[in-house]
Amino acid sequence: MQRHFKAVGISYKNTPLEVRESVAFDEPQTKRFLIQLKEILGVDEALVLSTCNRTEIYYFAAEDLSREISGLVDVFHGISTTAPSAEYFQPFTHQEAVRHLFEVALGLQSMVLGDIQINNQVKKAYQWAADENMAGPFLHRLLHTIFYTNKRVVQETAFHDGTASVASAAASVAEKFMVNYTAPKVAILGMGEIGQNVAENLKGVNAEITLLNRTFSRAEAKAVELGYQARPFDELETVLKDVHVIISAVQTPSPIIHGAHLLANSHPQLLIDLSVPRSIAEDVETVSGVLLYNVDQLQERATEALEKRKSAVTLVSAIVTESIAEFDNWSQEMEVSPTIKKFKQALEDIRKQELARYTDKVDEAQAKLLDKATKNMIQKVIKLPVLQLKAACKRGDADSMVGLLNDLFNLEKQETKDSE
Repeated sequence: MQRHFKAVGISYKNTPLEVRESVAFDEPQTKRFLIQLKEILGVDEALVLSTCNRTEIYYFAAEDLSREISGLVDVFHGISTTAPSAEYFQPFTHQEAVRHLFEVALGLQSMVLGDIQINNQVKKAYQWAADENMAGPFLHRLLHTIFYTNKRVVQETAFHDGTASVASAAASVAEKFMVNYTAPKVAILGMGEIGQNVAENLKGVNAEITLLNRTFSRAEAKAVELGYQARPFDELETVLKDVHVIISAVQTPSPIIHGAHLLANSHPQLLIDLSVPRSIAEDVETVSGVLLYNVDQLQERATEALEKRKSAVTLVSAIVTESIAEFDNWSQEMEVSPTIKKFKQALEDIRKQELARYTDKVDEAQAKLLDKATKNMIQKVIKLPVLQLKAACKRGDADSMVGLLNDLFNLEKQETKDSE
């Protein structure tokens, strides 16, 4: 049987950041693009997954539309023909696309192995597809199978345990420190990649978070995106007097935060220095109530978690393979279900035609008896061919049996009749 599920996409593995940024989709853009896939390319079932590390379009179509879709992405985003992103897009055939989506959703393909955020991002992408009526039977079943598999991975493995990046480790340490306060305040210095990752990891935490960056517009844009505050970098000393947690990820040749900056702060403080060279002087620990973490200490925590996750990859892959096998059984049966339906209808038509010959020759009681008896006969006749067809699906050779049933019962004629 022909397999129609496919995908095309880019990721951090094969595409530079500036290209990934140029083809990223937010929610409104995703929904508009889904509509264009349907109106321009005739795709009725699709999922657009767009994060900072990837943009991937999964779709259900008889033909390979990878070039058309990647070109449509460029047009949608108004990318100049002199610098198209289409050349970076990688196509995936049916089986490749199914496994890839499993691995992406579970964090096997993440920049940080076992990233737990990606599963929620996949759920949002699925919801947006459903909102636009672009999630049909195949995607519904596939996504629910993936979410169930993720629950198994959480329950049966250590794959999502711990914090496996410096940014997530910093956020985790900060969260634990902040539980002691009813209204904690956090300052994040520097909006480079690490600083932004920390800010994203703290989204949803019950705290007042302020972003500072030498280029204020960058801090302001991120603050708007995440619902935080932004302050100019020259207000750093004022901010330091009031916050409970300071996370620094700025590029500087020498420390910019010293113990003297913290003397006016009356409550305990946690300082996390993610900068190399260090941006927080060691003398801050001489101030009462101050706790300092440096990048090496956090890297050690992250490395331990990463090794734990790596050791679980084999088990996770085995669970994925098992889930894919179960899903394949369902999807293959789904492909032959129209044939089964037409086969049942063909036999039902024969049954009714034969019964019609005796309408004037039997009374009502006899007619009911004949109807019941012939229905039972049809059920018994149907049972074995349907079981054989489903077994053929699992072997991957259902085509020949579908052809045989079509020839024996003229099912193509039945399809024409049904469409009239």
